[in-house]
Parts: sequence; C-alpha cells; structure tokens
Amino acid sequence: MKRMCLGIVTSLLLDGGILAQKPPLLPEKEVRALANELSGETAKRNLEVIATSHRQRGSQGFHAAAELVAERVRAYGLSNVEIFEFPADGKIFYGTQRSRPAWDAELGELSELRHRGLPSKDRKIPAEGEQTIRLCDVEIFEFPADGKIFYGTQRSRPAWDAELGELSELRHRGLLSKDRKIPAEGEQTIRLCDYASEPVVLAEDSESAEVTADLVDVGEGTKESDYAGKDVKGRIVLVSAQPGAVEDLAVGKLGAVGIVSYAQNQKTAWWGEDENLIRWGHLETFSPNKTFGFMVSLKTARGLRERLHKGDKITLEAVVKAGQHPGNYEVVTATIPGAEGKFKEEEIAFSCHLDHQRPGANDNASGCVTILEVARTLQKLIGEGKLERPARTIRFIFPPEIEGTLTLLNAKPEFAKRTKAVVHMDMVGGGAETKAVFHVTRGPMSLPSFAHDVAWAFAEWVNQESYQFAATGRADYPLVAPEGDKGPLRAEYSAYTMGSDHDVYQDSSFRIPAIYLNDWPDRYIHTNFDSAANIDPTKLKRAAFIGAASGYFLANLQDANAEPLKELNEQGRYRRVSRALIRREALRDENLANYTQFWTREEQAVGDSLLAFLSRGITEGLQAYYGVSLMGNSLNPLKALRPIPRGEDLIRFQRKTEPKGPLAVFGYDYLEDHAKAAGVATPKLLNYEGLWGGGEEYAYEALNFADGKRSAQEIRDAVSAEYGPVPLELVLEYLRALVKIGVLEQVK
Repeated sequence: MKRMCLGIVTSLLLDGGILAQKPPLLPEKEVRALANELSGETAKRNLEVIATSHRQRGSQGFHAAAELVAERVRAYGLSNVEIFEFPADGKIFYGTQRSRPAWDAELGELSELRHRGLPSKDRKIPAEGEQTIRLCDVEIFEFPADGKIFYGTQRSRPAWDAELGELSELRHRGLLSKDRKIPAEGEQTIRLCDYASEPVVLAEDSESAEVTADLVDVGEGTKESDYAGKDVKGRIVLVSAQPGAVEDLAVGKLGAVGIVSYAQNQKTAWWGEDENLIRWGHLETFSPNKTFGFMVSLKTARGLRERLHKGDKITLEAVVKAGQHPGNYEVVTATIPGAEGKFKEEEIAFSCHLDHQRPGANDNASGCVTILEVARTLQKLIGEGKLERPARTIRFIFPPEIEGTLTLLNAKPEFAKRTKAVVHMDMVGGGAETKAVFHVTRGPMSLPSFAHDVAWAFAEWVNQESYQFAATGRADYPLVAPEGDKGPLRAEYSAYTMGSDHDVYQDSSFRIPAIYLNDWPDRYIHTNFDSAANIDPTKLKRAAFIGAASGYFLANLQDANAEPLKELNEQGRYRRVSRALIRREALRDENLANYTQFWTREEQAVGDSLLAFLSRGITEGLQAYYGVSLMGNSLNPLKALRPIPRGEDLIRFQRKTEPKGPLAVFGYDYLEDHAKAAGVATPKLLNYEGLWGGGEEYAYEALNFADGKRSAQEIRDAVSAEYGPVPLELVLEYLRALVKIGVLEQVK
C-alpha cells in the first residue's frame, strides 16, 4: 500500500501533475540560464581563500580580502570597480556611527609557567610521631627484561625512560622588551593561546602588553559581588562574560592587568554541547581602560577553574603586540550598468559584510562569495545574450558590517538616493553540521514592501523543486551542486529580525527595502569552528539563485511586467493576515482594535511600495487593485473606530534630518553616549522584553515610526502589534529622551 501511494505521488510530481509548478515572475528561459550557470563550487573556492584572512575593520587582513574581491569582480568583467576609503580615527562621525579606529595585531601569546613534574612543596609528609596505617597492600612483581630473555613467544623488550625531549626553533618573536622573562630552571611554558595559529583567541581591540601575573577566577565578572573577597589588582582575571563587559570594572576600577574569557556562543539548542569551541571576543573600542583579552574554550577554562578551586597557583605570561590606529573603512563596490533609459540611474544593490574573524566562513564569507557568484553569473549571461541587460543598474557592495554600510550611505548620499531595494546576504552557506535553517526575512513593519513577496516567491519555488528532487531523485530544477548536499532547502519566511546591515538600509533615515537572506541557528557562529569545511556548495547555489532571481526581477520591473505582482501580493497578504490574526489572539489588550487597524494600514503600504517603484503609467487594473484598501471587510473582523485622541495621545514626534542611521550601531551606542552628556537616564524601553521582541527591537521601530504623523499612542500601538504589548509610558520616555539628545523633535 505504501509503495502504491508513493508511486501515485511520484507520478504527479514528475508528469506535470497538480504538484508541479513553473518558476514564478521570470520567463523560464531566464530561470534555466541562472540555474545552469550559478556554481556553488565556484563560490566555495572563493570562500576558502577569503576565510584565510582575519578580517577586522581597517586591518591588513581586511585589506587583503577587499583586494581579493576587487580582483575577482574585475576578472568577471564588472564596471566601476572601486575600493572606497573613509577615514576612521575614533573622532569622525558618519551619521550615528562614531568611526572606530582600525585595529591590527601582530602577536598574541598566552602561556602558563609551570613547574616541570617536581614534587609539590605543599605535599603533606607524615610528621614525627605520626604513623601510616596501610589500608591496601599492592604487590609489584618484577620480571627481568633485557631484550634477550623470552617469555613464551614474547621476546622481552628492554625498559625505556625519558626525562626530557624538546625541539625548538629559536626565532625573534617581535618581543616588546629585551628583558622579557625567560622560564627559570625547573619551569616550563605551556602555550594556551597563540594568535599566529588561531587569531580568534585574541580579543578584538586588545592592546600591547607584556605581563606575567597570577590568574584569579571571578565567575561572570560583570558585578562587584563577583570580586568579593578576591584581590585582582596586578592579576589576570578569568571570566565567563565577554572581555568588553568586564574591562571597566576589573581593569579600570579594581586594577586587574588582563582578561581571560571563556564566553560561550549564542544560546541555541546546541549551546555548551561542544566544549572545544572558542568564541570571538571583543573589548570596548572606546573604553579608557585599555587592556588585553584572550579567549579560551570551555574545556580549557574548566581545567583552570578546577585547579584554582583546589588551591593551585596558576601563573600566566601574556605577550601581545596589537592596538588601534588611525585607518580607513574600506568598501568595495562594482556595478552591472543598466540599459539606457529612465531607470538606469536607479539601482538594485546586493549587500553583504566582508569583515569577521578568521575563519568566519558562514559569517560572513558565505554572503560575500554568494553575491560574488551572482555578479559573475549575471555579467556572463548578459554578455552572452542569455539575459537582457536590466533596466536598472545592479550594484554589489562589500563593506565592514553595519559601520561600513552606515559610513557609505552617509558619505555617499547619492547611493542611498539611487537605491530602490537591497538583497542582503549574511550567513547563507551553513551545511548539515551547522544545524542552520535558511530564512527569507521580511522587513520591519515600519517599512512594508512588496520586495519581500518577490524573494519568498523564488524561495518557495526552490523549496518545492529541491524537495521534489530529494523525495524522487528527479526535478526540473534541483539546484544541486556536484560537491554539495542533495537534501531539500526548507527555507522559512520569517518576521523581521535585527543584527546585520539590513538594519541600516531600512532605518527611517534611508527607508530602503531590504531582502534579508540568512541562516539561523548556526552552532558555530562566531567561533573557531566556523570553517569552510562546514559550508555546503548546494546551499550557496540555492541562496545565489534566490538572490539573483529576486534582484534581476526588481532591476527589470516596469509597468509592462508588473501584472504578476497582483497575484503575488494577494498570496502574501493572506499569509501575513493569517499570521497577524494568530498573534492577535495572544495580545489580550485593550487596544486590540487599534492593532487590527495597524495591520490594515500596513497591507495598504505594501501596495503603495509597488506604486512608488513604478511610473505613473501603471495599468488601470493594477492601479484599481492597489488604490483601494487591501484589507476588505471580510478580512477585518474588528471594525472598531479609534477613540477620540486626548492628552498624551496627541503628542507627535518627528525625526530630524541629521544624524542618519540607527542608534545602536557597531561598537558604539549613540544614545548611551549622548544621554550622558544630556543628563538623560537610560530609557526603560531598552530593557523591556515583549512577546516577540526585546528592547533593541522596540527602540529601533519606535524611532522608525516617529514620522510626525503618528501620535505617541499610535507609535505604541504599532510596536505592540509587531513585538507585543508595551506600556505607553515606556515608549513616551524613550521618545522624549531622543528629543533631548537631538534625534527627534516634538511636533505641535
């Protein structure tokens, strides 16, 4: 019976039955050209090279990666290849981003100085008058073994002993002082961390040092109570928190001379499962308490802690040659020029972030090489005449994460004006070992856009094709790389999540819709195991296809080919409304009717986003469709009227034109820094936890919704609909804080 059912399903799949679907939006010949040309192997070969560089902002490693990318896009035949350089010295601001000085490291070694096997002076010896009472008696037999005697078929092997065996290269290691300590007789140096072999062990923004000091375990290390009864002055502290979270307290206030951290990775189902992971660590860029930090695995830390708790004395030697220096943010860009016409000056951008620790394979060499592969494929197919030159210019951007994108859009405002939409890729290649789930993430509710429906249409189609191939071994478009996995993609269409450059594009300063393709969870993110070996070429190919098809369609979108978007929007509307209705049941709030009105207006805004993308010559059918409310009465079970605004509900806030960008950026918090100068307490909203989001998300969207038209109550309702109910007073406190630091102004 099972075989018969499987045969029927297989027949339907393979013989053009009800489950077979043609590609969406693009002609099949264009889909076929993209599917045939995109190469997961080519992308992975590029990844294997990029992942050899330690790509910190402004560093030699980042520069090497940027030069490699520029060389590749030139070789692929793209136009306008440039590496923009923007000064970064810690003083210059680019919108809300205080430029962070470049950081480089040459040397980072952490070693333990240990006595070499001699009896401990603390070992107890029976004193005079004491006796030893034997509890167990073990007899040791001795049999001669000289190489001549036989015991049956065993020729005895002479005993062998060793006291010492060392092979060393004498090399000048860039030491800071000719007086560096040399281990004394009877001591040995046990290397715990070595930047040269594994750069992730040295926390970013560490400063040069040469220290020999005892180690003290202070637990998490973020609270003064962690240090109670412990003298850390002149010592190195062992902490479970990130180095940047403890440096001002441990070093600045209590006098520690360095930090060893075993901070664990982001918490997922696999958190703490692999004790050998070493997480990427950070010190605070602008902290006045400069120090060094080393990162060790949980396994290493547990061994150190156990010894310390037994009373062992652990002496560490740290030698670091590293530090901040004035440098540049480097941003690589290249274009495929659009066809001559009115749309050529508009752009569709492909974005990623090039920086990260070595190896940083999925995060984010994978996104970089995937848009590289999109660039190669589109340029080649256009050159061969298999694809028409797009109406709009397509631009590829390779910046440092968030800070580079924010710098580019502020320093080159013409880019922001020309860009109609972005396809952003951050972590798109995780194979089975990473446990990654691939997401097509829609934008924030403050910026609804039809572009997200476009991306999901292609992703859903890839889901169907890849599952059909996995289930039956046959599909028209399996999108499988020869060296990659053959399983289904199973992409998820997800609500907005923060954490990459898409936050910058979709901020209210720029309002550029961004398609966000990303993996989550990833058990190896930000660790030494985020390596090329865990990247799947098939995943890279499929992500490249979804991105290339979406970007190419948007680059060609004009009045004449917009008609299919009506059905696409209809499908997206029902998908979003069904999710909104499910969430509505969880709200249980007095403003329930207001949330429904918000979701109604959001759907209208999705239609408006398409009208803004096209010219006024749009067809009458589309104009009629998008010109009316997309949430009819049948989908709006709560038709309550808003109450008459009173009191604080009348207060409106509007964002000023400067500074541009989100307030929580990379390595710098604009609100925190400016609030101190203005005497403003930290708004409680930043620590609020809602049903579907936390303080950072609430704050991001509250600022985005402050358009001078919405009242404070409407802003509160909007963020509540998106992330869960939040008290109006918390939203008001936050908005008023932004007025005091000059980001918002109150509208009368």
